[in-house]
Amino acid sequence: MQQLEFFEIPSPCIGVCEVNNRGYCKGCFRSREERLYWLKLSAIDKRKVVRLCQQRKLRVMRARAQALKDESLTEEAEVQSNLF
Repeated sequence: MQQLEFFEIPSPCIGVCEVNNRGYCKGCFRSREERLYWLKLSAIDKRKVVRLCQQRKLRVMRARAQALKDESLTEEAEVQSNLF
């Protein structure tokens, strides 16, 4: 049995339309095809795309956090080595 859809699934677009080096939008994390065909997708497919976007964003955020942590550790090691 299929669930009735009462509300349209809004586009995840936040108006930052720039592509990263992997081909995903830096704002909403959709691929070119996902952006291009959004209006033609079924509600089920739109939910899948939104879920994929959330996963992509989480991956990017984790990578940024790790890069900051690594940078901080490198700076701390340099300070420690300068003390001796």
